[in-house]
Amino acid sequence: MNHHDIENNWTEDLSRQFMDYGRYFVPERELQMHLIAGLLSDLDPKAFLVELCCGEGLLTEVLLENHPLFTILALDGSIEMLDKAQHRLSRFSKRCQCQLFDLASDSWRGFKFSVDAIVSSLAIHHLTGPLKQVLFQDLYKLLSPGGLLIIADVLEVASMAGRKLAADEWDRAVRQRSFDLDGNYKAFEFFEREGWNMHRHLDPNDIDKPSPIFSQLKWLENAGFIQIDVNWLLAGHAIFSARKPLD
Repeated sequence: MNHHDIENNWTEDLSRQFMDYGRYFVPERELQMHLIAGLLSDLDPKAFLVELCCGEGLLTEVLLENHPLFTILALDGSIEMLDKAQHRLSRFSKRCQCQLFDLASDSWRGFKFSVDAIVSSLAIHHLTGPLKQVLFQDLYKLLSPGGLLIIADVLEVASMAGRKLAADEWDRAVRQRSFDLDGNYKAFEFFEREGWNMHRHLDPNDIDKPSPIFSQLKWLENAGFIQIDVNWLLAGHAIFSARKPLD
């Protein structure tokens, strides 16, 4: 089944907006990327990874720099983001390949080669809960025994009090980042004006379909994963990981 028509509402305008403002809007962005690199440290030094929705290649770059023998297939649904990624990652030559794909489609979920790890940052929340469950099952099948899945994403916060806390923390992080990078609050003002903080402004008809962390951890367990952990959490954003058992 191809879910393209109902799930892929991302536009190149949104890609450009995220490339312009992601540095402000993603809490502890650099730390998140380095934490993901650290979580991959027990893989074979020559591991092969797939990144789902690589964007402009920032995480891919960190992983290739920190693990000099890794090779990565970087996938994204935005032509403009892939162009940026290819330019950024060109210095890694054959260690990285960028390809266009549609996350919601199942047409790419049949690799004929061994995959040691799959990583994804700020992408899977665009899928509905049922489609996340199918994706986790498919990713389990794609991974080699002992393979690692790492997801960094924004969450649905279950309680009203928790949602307010996450929203306030996200505002605080963006406000501070705006001042630290630019010495003013223009980026934060844009963040507020555009209603980017989905903990405060979530529209059920929007492209964002975050799911609670507890639900996602259970879906990973149901798919067969073990060693399921939450590795980092802030402002309703999390890094969580899981491993496919050895044969």
